[in-house]
Amino acid sequence: MIHTIRVTSGQEKIIAEILTKKARSEKLDVFSIVHVENVKGYLFVEAPDENTVVKLVQKVKHVKGFLKKPLAVADIAKLIKTDAQPISVIANGDLIEMTSGPFKGERAKVLKIDEAKDEITVELVEVAVPIPVTVKSKMVRLFQKAGQIE
Repeated sequence: MIHTIRVTSGQEKIIAEILTKKARSEKLDVFSIVHVENVKGYLFVEAPDENTVVKLVQKVKHVKGFLKKPLAVADIAKLIKTDAQPISVIANGDLIEMTSGPFKGERAKVLKIDEAKDEITVELVEVAVPIPVTVKSKMVRLFQKAGQIE
């Protein structure tokens, strides 16, 4: 069963790590602890029963409580589903456009892709001195493939 824990917004990742360590050290029967980036203030814990979750969250800072009704896997699948393009669509040499951040609207050439960190190193095209900039992959969109650049 998947239980929902209410936590302080912005502390989700830290609390998930704390709960993971606590579950291991106390040998609690917890299968997984999930933090979904676009869901602020909540963590999802997969545990066999409510008592295990109570023991897990007991005396942990920034935990506000938990919802009594467990969730189904189908409910969480909707939250995890992403509409962002996979990083594998973009390749070295491609021309991309920045969709957010200080360089929004600027075009850049892809120099390096780090899939593990979900980052792309790019070089801005329309600047006097080209400087490599590393950005998250969700901040860019593909503008033109490398073979099509004139």
